Amino acid sequence: MAKADKRQQIMQAAERLFTSRRLHEITLDDVVREARVGKGTVYRYFADKDDLFFQVATSGFAELCELLRRDVVGEAPFREQVHQACRAISDFFAQRRQLFRMIQTEDARMSLCHGRIQEKWAAKRQLLVESLGGIFRKGQADGQVRDDLAPETLAHFLLGVLRARGRSLREASVTVEDELLVDLFLSGAGRKVSMRAVHAGMIGNEVNA
Repeated sequence: MAKADKRQQIMQAAERLFTSRRLHEITLDDVVREARVGKGTVYRYFADKDDLFFQVATSGFAELCELLRRDVVGEAPFREQVHQACRAISDFFAQRRQLFRMIQTEDARMSLCHGRIQEKWAAKRQLLVESLGGIFRKGQADGQVRDDLAPETLAHFLLGVLRARGRSLREASVTVEDELLVDLFLSGAGRKVSMRAVHAGMIGNEVNA
């Protein structure tokens, strides 16, 4: 078996174990048994249990970035791109519940860490933020998103909403919920209409009446 396949086999085993147990309840021996490999093989790819689960969790960011590249059509209108992104992320959270939980757990753990490990986590997460932020840059270029909002800020906000909802996601209602979520989100991110413009429109209507 190729090295990449063996590494993936170990990571998939760790992800499966996370279905019914918490991180502190899982040992490397558990992973070894689940993956059906020797302990030396695990140490060939991962420094320890923390490194293994860190790499599994960050692989989720890479998968999400790939989903956005695959499922978000570059030529689609801005609003449809937001819908496509929400569907892709929501489907991922629904179908990869274990990996989603691992990301949540690692995110909480990294908030208490400092130094290089925290920087590596932030860099991996930032790749996803930038991928999603590109959609909002398109919206700004098309005049559909307020230009006083940073695309990365909007990406962080939308990801936060999707992750919070992902904790109680029900696959049967994903599409409907995404439609509502996007409508509510874009109502806040859409361009403001100045009161002067509204007042001018009201006067124009009175004149034309």
